[in-house]
Amino acid sequence: MSVLVLILILTVVNVSIRVVPTFFVGKLELPENFVAFLNYIPIAALGVLVFPGILTAVETPTQGLLAGVFAAALGILRVPLFFIVVLSVAFVYVLMLLP
Repeated sequence: MSVLVLILILTVVNVSIRVVPTFFVGKLELPENFVAFLNYIPIAALGVLVFPGILTAVETPTQGLLAGVFAAALGILRVPLFFIVVLSVAFVYVLMLLP
């Protein structure tokens, strides 16, 4: 099979998987519990991507965990995202200065 034919077949499959559901989503009536569950998926995916970095980005995993807890506490207190980032970086810097 030539590479061009393979690319065309993969393109058709990929586009059909992405386009066909858009015609049916408007007609479906999803339960509110399921919609609420779907709203949490991006948050869970972000957590899965961020957590390994918290453990490996600094000298010790303990420093990373403390910084993660600090950033989460700032988020719970509704501190703007810019300040969460800046204050968390400063917090890690101070932690790294401690013996």
